[in-house]
Amino acid sequence: MSTFSGISTSLSALYAQRQALDVAGQNVANANTEGYTRQRVELNSVGGVVTPAMYTTTDGLGNGVTTAGVTRMRDDFLEARGQIEHAKFAYLSGQEEIYTRVEEVFAEPSDTGIQSQLSGYWNAWGDVVNQPGGPTGNAARSQLLQEGATVADTLRSANDTLESLWNTTVDQLDSLVTEVNTAADAVAQLNQAIVRATAAGLPASELQDKRDGLVLRLSELAGATSKQLDNGAVDVSVGGAKLVEGPTARKLEVGGAGTLREATGNPVALRWQGTTTDAGITSGELASSLESLNKVLPEYAAKLDGVAQRLASTVNNQHTQGYDLNGAQGGAFFVADDGGAITAANIKVGITDPAKIAASSVAPRIDPQTGNPIGNLDAGNAIKLARFANTEGGPDTFYRETVTALGVASQAAQRRTAIQNVISQNNDAQRIAQSGVSLDEEMANMILYQRAYQAATKMISTIDETFDSLFGMIRG
Repeated sequence: MSTFSGISTSLSALYAQRQALDVAGQNVANANTEGYTRQRVELNSVGGVVTPAMYTTTDGLGNGVTTAGVTRMRDDFLEARGQIEHAKFAYLSGQEEIYTRVEEVFAEPSDTGIQSQLSGYWNAWGDVVNQPGGPTGNAARSQLLQEGATVADTLRSANDTLESLWNTTVDQLDSLVTEVNTAADAVAQLNQAIVRATAAGLPASELQDKRDGLVLRLSELAGATSKQLDNGAVDVSVGGAKLVEGPTARKLEVGGAGTLREATGNPVALRWQGTTTDAGITSGELASSLESLNKVLPEYAAKLDGVAQRLASTVNNQHTQGYDLNGAQGGAFFVADDGGAITAANIKVGITDPAKIAASSVAPRIDPQTGNPIGNLDAGNAIKLARFANTEGGPDTFYRETVTALGVASQAAQRRTAIQNVISQNNDAQRIAQSGVSLDEEMANMILYQRAYQAATKMISTIDETFDSLFGMIRG
């Protein structure tokens, strides 16, 4: 090795170790920065001359070291898994939340739930059996009307709460779609910047970190997956279609039903903006919202309607077979306040006069003088109505089955979410172990680079001293 070659070799070491120290410093500075990917300098040795030429010789030694670039310590497999697992967890978390909200609507078991109100209503029929007439009987009949109104009010209130929850979920869906569109635009813009930086040989690690964070958020929102391109850009897909393709991004929009009652025949849908093509999103928060709007909430609204309809048909069919205190045939006890078919949204008590409660099962006597019917204090019909509390297929049985099924579905959602949470956390731990900053590792690297830098400095100093000795010999 010539003297000048030694200086060049040592100088390359100074430059390389300094850049390595700079990268280590960047890692340490961002040790607590969320989404930051640690970086590593790739060092390559510089070989000697390998091409023979006339009048040239080589000592066979290399010419130092050079930096081949800075590598982001990312594992593509773990990143792809992370996107999938985060999307699943977001979907299941949304389902767990909606079932919890529905359970709050039914509020069972409690003293204010529908089951308690139904029990109070049937018990009120029993009070009428015990006190069919007189002042106390009139009080029992009034209490029966009040209990019936309470059941109807509770059903309407539960239905109103479900409709409010449906409207809130629609608003949330709109917000999530806006977030998806904004994030997709940002990814497209970052793609442009990264492609330009990569083509110019400039560092783009921080831009890539920001883009990867947005892609992961798109995975949570819409079950998005990404594909790395050779030019540094990524394509992002949802439902098998491209959401982001290089520097361009598509947008989503919400269509379909405008109310809870419309959702069964005209489900809420996510479409590509300006088209009628369904986006086909099956994972993430958006898919969970669609499931809630089109299946979970309409299903339990229909269950409430079933309770109201069974209650009305059971009571009305029997009530019309009895006679009131005036001897008149009983009418409908429950009616729809809008005159249509009875649902949980419109059920109400159709009787306002306690005397018109058809508690009797015995036909009235006819007054021989006036020809008018004369009622009696028989309570046979009230006895039959009171016994409907435990009738197979009646409103109480149907309601208990509904609440039981809701509890099972909610518990299943909670278990699945808990399991998926563990899976997601394990994957995140592997991702962080691969791409996160370890201060212990960085400190060790800094000492390593520092020692190499000092050695290169010592090498140059030694060569300088050798020069001084050589020149002194020549001058002497």
